Amino acid sequence: MVWLAKSKFLSQSHQSQRKKSKHTGYCFLIIFFLLSIGLVPVVFAISWVRPQASPDVGLDGAASMHGDITSSDSTPLPGPGIQDVDVVTQNFLSACPTILIRSDGKPFALCTSFQNRKPIVRLLRQKNGKEIANLELEAGSLLGGVYAYIDNQDRLVMVDGNQQLIRIKAEKINFLWFSWWVLSLDESISLTEKIEEYCGRNCSDAVVSISAGIHGMVWFVTQESRVGIYNPEAPTEDEAITIIKLADHERVDNSFSTTMDGFAAIVTNEALYLLNQNDDNQPQILWRHEYDAGAARKPGQLSHGSGATPTFFGPDTGTEFVMITDNADFEISLIIRDTQDGHLVCKQAIFTDLENSGSENSAIGIGNTAIVASTYGYPYPVLPEGAGPSNPERADFVGGMVRVDINECRDDETACSPCNIVWENYVRSSAVPKISIADELIYTIERISPSGGNKTTIFDTYHFTVIDPETGDVLKQNQIGSGLFADTLQMAGNVGKKGVFWQGTLGGIVRIAPKN
Repeated sequence: MVWLAKSKFLSQSHQSQRKKSKHTGYCFLIIFFLLSIGLVPVVFAISWVRPQASPDVGLDGAASMHGDITSSDSTPLPGPGIQDVDVVTQNFLSACPTILIRSDGKPFALCTSFQNRKPIVRLLRQKNGKEIANLELEAGSLLGGVYAYIDNQDRLVMVDGNQQLIRIKAEKINFLWFSWWVLSLDESISLTEKIEEYCGRNCSDAVVSISAGIHGMVWFVTQESRVGIYNPEAPTEDEAITIIKLADHERVDNSFSTTMDGFAAIVTNEALYLLNQNDDNQPQILWRHEYDAGAARKPGQLSHGSGATPTFFGPDTGTEFVMITDNADFEISLIIRDTQDGHLVCKQAIFTDLENSGSENSAIGIGNTAIVASTYGYPYPVLPEGAGPSNPERADFVGGMVRVDINECRDDETACSPCNIVWENYVRSSAVPKISIADELIYTIERISPSGGNKTTIFDTYHFTVIDPETGDVLKQNQIGSGLFADTLQMAGNVGKKGVFWQGTLGGIVRIAPKN
């Protein structure tokens, strides 16, 4: 409609344009008057501030699922841009939810085999995505393997099915005229004994996620809301791991985020927590705030409660605020709190024109701007154990993305809203959107039905989609696949070296590169 209106305007005669220019001048005067009395919100350009990169983590913007330890879903690396792309798909007969990029551009892919459901770590070639080495691990908690990161030695850090915190290294072997890559365990420490001290022997609790702390330490969180810190420099192995329990009857089903100031933001099925690392290297709770968790899990979410990994963001340090989406019945809200004391900065209802809404994804956080994608109604072929029924049982995947900005209100501005919606669109994002500060573009995958509606089928097509973060307009789309195994399942892609975007699918990996 915008393009059509613009075309009609350009086709008018010069005389008509003069008349419209006169009316336009009046419109500008009216808008200026309304702005002066505070009735029209001012929309500011995005402040492209990212958090400080962790020295203990590898390639900034690509070494963890959500780009960095703060889960900003932003990267300093440029993506493919709005030019045409070359698309190469590698079918591994395994779902590959996590792709992390080493400093040399080679991706680590964490996949789950269809055959035995065991996790497989794959090292891929940068130039085509073909596998050059792999390592099969013990099966266990799915999320323990999904949420991993690459450390500053380009080793993959994760938790395996035996609750071992492991570091996997890749080495190139040279022999005579031949060379090949191998993956092997470089370090391993068991978390089982410490976890069982809190929940009893042979308990079913399992690590959900890990994140890098300060000074080489590693935070971890279990499904039954136990939070621990591993200190590799501790004098004894017994002193190396400290654990606390957040609350009884609360569980964690998503990842969490950390900062270079020693903070960790964790969301359970009932509340958002902020913790820090005290002088004894033990996690301690600084504040806790409950949110509206709704009556039940929604279709398009994998658990009951907030589906979001908490995101740190802010205009100065990149960590002044922390945000999640709630799980309120029908209409969800974006909740932004001050990191230091937890006070509510903003609560903004989003996707209000939809019949229902919900999100399983971490939000993009950059400067004063948050960008959220709705996953309500997204069909997952398999749900985690204990997910429980959704209400309703199923729904159409309507999609939608929204940008919310925090307003800088003066003390004397009583009519100033703490935040406001800048734009909304109806992109049916089937992956976690990422934003590049290098080219100032949003990258995601859109799921499109052959009928053009909101129903989902096994014949749907998937399109690499570039979005203008200032306006929400779609700038470019390229089809990357179709059918069941091309499903991106709301998984997070990552921008790597040389403008390449890497995206996991139900069947393998897609490499999306600028066309030569």
